[in-house]
Amino acid sequence: MLETALAKIRIVLVEPAGPLNVGSVARVMKNMGLHQLILVNPQCDYLGEEARLMAVRAADILETAKVVDSLAAALVGCVRAIATTGDDSRSLPTQLEQPADALPWLLEAPSALIFGREDCGLTNAELNRAQRLIRIPSSDAYTSLNLAQAVAICCYELYGEEGRRKREEGRGKREEGRGKKEEDALFPGSAGERISRGSASSIDATDNLSTCYQEQLGTSQKENPSPPLTSAPLENLEGYYQQLETLLLKIGYLQQHTAASRMEKFRRLYNRAYPTVDEVAMLRGVLRQTEWAIKTYPREANSDTLDGALPENPTDS
Repeated sequence: MLETALAKIRIVLVEPAGPLNVGSVARVMKNMGLHQLILVNPQCDYLGEEARLMAVRAADILETAKVVDSLAAALVGCVRAIATTGDDSRSLPTQLEQPADALPWLLEAPSALIFGREDCGLTNAELNRAQRLIRIPSSDAYTSLNLAQAVAICCYELYGEEGRRKREEGRGKREEGRGKKEEDALFPGSAGERISRGSASSIDATDNLSTCYQEQLGTSQKENPSPPLTSAPLENLEGYYQQLETLLLKIGYLQQHTAASRMEKFRRLYNRAYPTVDEVAMLRGVLRQTEWAIKTYPREANSDTLDGALPENPTDS
């Protein structure tokens, strides 16, 4: 529901070091209707006097903030995640988007908006936890934004988009009601009464007129809700990544010194695909069956590879 869209979004701060920043974030979150604040390994007293001074009437946001020790823990329960970066100079395989283009996507599911450290932002590994990346455009004279300011800009975009959606929903309902009133004025009485008066043809005419009104108003005679959300929670995907990495190391496809960079490619692949719960379960089933086959089928003498399988240490192009 639109009225709870913002309530599903959590603001995640990774290792914030400034209590003034955390307090300011709490204040702007309350200004813009967001309430879930997650702190990953905070490096400051987020409940201290300085934080409360900046939070003003949003001390409740600080008091209910959840503290976790890792970004993975912060994303448990989320289906979508967007990470922010102020650095467009490093090589990032995921396209950087502007907040206004990407952030509305978060309103449709339990989601997280991730912000990095004040001094160095998010690592590449942390950025890879998100499905999309945004960068707030800024002047070349000074590109880096203060943490609290960046959060404020993003929260404002989310608040404005939710308001726009609510207005559109309200306008659609008003137009639908107006069309119904006009229809009733032209053809008074219920459909049953019109049939009893031998006016079955009037029903057809009414239906045609109603459809005409609704087409003119840009609405549909029947509601067409979006399909139910079935994307897998991010922790499901994380479990799959860990299982996949373990297996690929075991069969020699990955090597310890290159595993991290190779797994980043797998993450980006699945981040684009948005697999469902059932699809992740299927993928994990394939891995379990492969593990079973490795243990069960005979091996060649003096070799760690399966009989008839690929050679040891296969590589890709």
